[in-house]
Amino acid sequence: MFSRWTCPASKAIFGVLADHAPMVTTLRPGILTVHSAGGAQKIVVLGGFAEVSSSGLTVLADLAEAAESIDRSVIATRIGELESRIAKTEPGSELDRLIARLDHYKAVDRHLTGTAMH
Repeated sequence: MFSRWTCPASKAIFGVLADHAPMVTTLRPGILTVHSAGGAQKIVVLGGFAEVSSSGLTVLADLAEAAESIDRSVIATRIGELESRIAKTEPGSELDRLIARLDHYKAVDRHLTGTAMH
């Protein structure tokens, strides 16, 4: 049976169903959800790439771990590193990129603590 997925791509969250058009995209930190007959499995990904093909979805991630198993200190460390970098970065596109990345990590953290905004 073909599963369906929800992926945190760099520009938006997208869904993948059977017969999805082939594509490759970058992933941002977020929650990848695999929906199957057995229910939904949530996987934390911290960036990487996703390829959609006729055989399904392939993910090459910097980190991919089941949401219930993730070491939250990894997320907290990355948030702290980003906040430190933001404090030292001049206004411009690099600062904007860092702020967006921090927002993604904070969203993952909210999801893991059960305080995600819907």
